[in-house]
Amino acid sequence: MSSPEWAAQALESFDAVVQATEGFRSRAGQRLMAEQVARTFSSATLGKVDEESGEAAPTRSIAVIQAGTGVGKSLAYCAPAIALALARGTRVLISTATVALQEQLVNKDLPALAALMPQPFKFALAKGRGRYVCKLKLDRLAGTGEAEEEADDDLFAEEEAAARAKRPRHETEARMQFYSTMAQTLSKGAWDGDRDSLDTPPEPEVWSPVAAEGASCTGKHCPAFSQCTYYDKRKELVGAQVIVANHDLLLSSLGARVLPELDNCLLVLDEAHHLPSTALDQFACSMDLSRITWIERLASRGLRIGALLEVEEIADIPKHSAQLRQTLQDLARIVMDVYGAQLKSQPSAWGPARVRVPRGELPEQLIAPLGLLAASAEGFLEALRAISKALRAEMRDKPEEARRLSTLYAQIGMLAPRLEELHATAQLLLQDAPEGAVPAAKWFTLEVDGDFIVVKAHASPILPGTTLRNHLWSAVRGAVLTSATLTSCGHFDFFLREAGLHGDEAATTLEVPSPFNYAAQGTLIAAETRADPKNAAQFTTEMVDALLHDIARVEYGALVLFTSREQMRQAVDALPTAMRSVVLVQNALPRTQLLKRHRERVDSGEPSVIFGMQSFGEGLDLPGRLCESVFITKLPFAPPDDPVGEARAEWLRAVGRDPFSELVVPATAIRLAQWVGRAIRTEEDMAHVYCYDKRLTRTSYGQRLLKGLPPFALEQRAPL
Repeated sequence: MSSPEWAAQALESFDAVVQATEGFRSRAGQRLMAEQVARTFSSATLGKVDEESGEAAPTRSIAVIQAGTGVGKSLAYCAPAIALALARGTRVLISTATVALQEQLVNKDLPALAALMPQPFKFALAKGRGRYVCKLKLDRLAGTGEAEEEADDDLFAEEEAAARAKRPRHETEARMQFYSTMAQTLSKGAWDGDRDSLDTPPEPEVWSPVAAEGASCTGKHCPAFSQCTYYDKRKELVGAQVIVANHDLLLSSLGARVLPELDNCLLVLDEAHHLPSTALDQFACSMDLSRITWIERLASRGLRIGALLEVEEIADIPKHSAQLRQTLQDLARIVMDVYGAQLKSQPSAWGPARVRVPRGELPEQLIAPLGLLAASAEGFLEALRAISKALRAEMRDKPEEARRLSTLYAQIGMLAPRLEELHATAQLLLQDAPEGAVPAAKWFTLEVDGDFIVVKAHASPILPGTTLRNHLWSAVRGAVLTSATLTSCGHFDFFLREAGLHGDEAATTLEVPSPFNYAAQGTLIAAETRADPKNAAQFTTEMVDALLHDIARVEYGALVLFTSREQMRQAVDALPTAMRSVVLVQNALPRTQLLKRHRERVDSGEPSVIFGMQSFGEGLDLPGRLCESVFITKLPFAPPDDPVGEARAEWLRAVGRDPFSELVVPATAIRLAQWVGRAIRTEEDMAHVYCYDKRLTRTSYGQRLLKGLPPFALEQRAPL
């Protein structure tokens, strides 16, 4: 079948689903998007291509589609993509940024679609291994809540061990009971081993000791393999034509065969505006220069286990271990000699003190120790690889000893990732950008943890586009990237650069407008203050007065979005007694409980106002009376002290470019559009959006920001 025939068939499937949907409403924008999805996926060449034997080079096809709120983008990409995958004998991989959208797709959208499409298909949710319980670890902890083995066999890091030592007795007993109950529930089949399916998902420090981990997993050699939740879920993926993952898992598993091969599947990236920041997070690294006793423990385990298996490569482990410990101590001392005064002079109330290395050019005295560190870490890792290889061979030959051997493997694997991270961080710190090339961001932090002063070194790439081009797009054949906010100030250019698709001949763009009549449904009130927003103290005082005046008139649901915790704290402190019962503050309750209480209040006819920050400015769906007003306290510029952003701005200035215009304003435009997007969620909604930052209407860049917002009726209000 030809590409046009495939596309036409996929579009027929989409039309059939739409017409069979109860209460279906024809949406021109939705069909336009479905056409583009069908065209894109039908023209991509999938599978291996042997160019040496005369086969044509594979055709890559990538669509970047901005679909405004209300377009119905999930159906617009799911129906044609799945129809094409079934016709072409391949699979659809959908990647999202948030758990909420993953759950919506798996629990609502895909089951509804499966009931309407003529051809059956299976779908499955893919999560990272760490979301599932390791039965071996749980069994080990279920009896006591802690590890019962000798110190040398302890699988916890020293900082975790210190925390356990300080834990009150009642808390230890509660944790013992928690692990025991968890093990019983798992053994009875009343729980599937997925952290997210627990009634109350545990805090990270409670979950971490029992979470599955790749480094300590022996796979089919594990005695608990037949009851392993993670591998059971992997089996579901094998039989599924549609797999729903997330951007973190997609990028972290590149080349690992956890997900379908990207040159032989149809890739959909929803919430694609998150992809660049996820890429930077994935390829950043850090190492602790202060807490280093784990190295001795890893060396001890390596020597003991390597000797049992007669691994010759362990001979140099003592040398590598001693060299690593000494070099880390030297590095910590040099960092404090060079940067200590700056680090110690910063207030500690808002997290670790931080100093960035200008232009990524490390002081000369750090270069030699970092080189020594990288070399020692590489030698140590080679020895560990030899031990791991020998252990796997032993498991294969002696299945009756699988439990003992799996425990030995875990003892190495629990600490090996720290060594790998140390090696990667040293290498990125040593990376010296040639003149004109883009340097990495490099910085050091200092924090106090109990009686310890902890010094860490960090490094990160600064251009997500380059990283994505090298690691992701080089492997992808057919992809659709979509979100309600991919244009910035009215153009796709910023996102294309950030996502690594600028200048890529395979990439096309499409903007599908929202079907909502924003001018009739919404009003943007530019409520000015006398104070300049750059004068934080004076502005916040004046803004809070205006905000309290406005939210006092809220009849049903409203959302207030703040740009800092301090700003939100001041607003909460200023609330009059009568209004305190109306306001729900982010983190005062778990998110699901807070939203449930908000809905209950509004449904009963009471006013309810949510105070939140960035995470509440995106992905929150509060239609109708649940959110009749959105209050934006200040333009959501990124924090000024982000070391990666600082390093990037510094590089842009060095090459004669303007970081504010090229980077800060476009990024803020996307964030602001997301915040404003909380207001109108359906064609029946009526809402007001208030913005208290006069820069929105008084500056040239504010006018650029306005171009990226829905065409609300605009009202300007003088200071109260």
